[in-house]
Amino acid sequence: MTSVALEAAPDAWAEQDAWAGRKQFINSGGLEIAYVEISGAEPALVLVHGFTDTSRSFSLLAPYLAGRRLIMPDLRGHGASPAGKGFGIDDFADDIAGLIQHLQLDRPVVIGHSLGAMVAIALAARNNDLIGGLVVMAGTLKPDFAWHPLVAGVQALRDPISPADPFYGWWHACRPGVPQPFLAGLAKDASAMPAARWRAILEEICRADLTSAAQKVRIRTLIIAGACDPLFGEAHQQALLRCLAGASLMRAEACGHNPHWEDPAFVARAIIGTFEA
Repeated sequence: MTSVALEAAPDAWAEQDAWAGRKQFINSGGLEIAYVEISGAEPALVLVHGFTDTSRSFSLLAPYLAGRRLIMPDLRGHGASPAGKGFGIDDFADDIAGLIQHLQLDRPVVIGHSLGAMVAIALAARNNDLIGGLVVMAGTLKPDFAWHPLVAGVQALRDPISPADPFYGWWHACRPGVPQPFLAGLAKDASAMPAARWRAILEEICRADLTSAAQKVRIRTLIIAGACDPLFGEAHQQALLRCLAGASLMRAEACGHNPHWEDPAFVARAIIGTFEA
């Protein structure tokens, strides 16, 4: 299935509308964490979404990973997972560790996108024996968002946030062919988060520096970067390469910050080629 075919399919809206109904819940450290699971072969792939997204973020990638067990959580404060008391990178990482332990996953490969990539690095640094591989997609060690349009855009948001807010045109920008029902679902999910939560999470992202954490990672690591990523460009990817020992870098040409939306077939091939070779 290609993303263009999904866009043309008459049931594309129904497929995206049904996503929330697929969620299950576990208790991690006293906090409920929602996740979508697709059964398949082990080792499992745990896919961790980015800022303001939900497990829906991987709904276009999942068909290209068919036959593998997929675990796609909603980070705390996103989607169906309640907010909890903190939004630090380590808070998110502890939740994912709890999910892995609760489901008794045997050294899964953890795939993180953007904020999820930062969470995955923190998780791997503190739990090298818990996971078997790491994928850092559109990631960074230190966001360096001073005076960035993202910060200004989030500061300007007011409740209730509309899924039609023009901000999403920039925040969800991607190459042509990404299905509109999918993008509409992402905007709906994100708009359910109060603006104060957007700002609280972004403040934690802005102050994060994972340089030391990345140097502690001792598992096979793949870095996937959009060649046209406006958030975390080449300098961020080179910093990741320097700190993540033995990591390999693959660039998704003509993709921006969301390669798994823009070219899910490429991302799936990169993951499978790295961890199943």
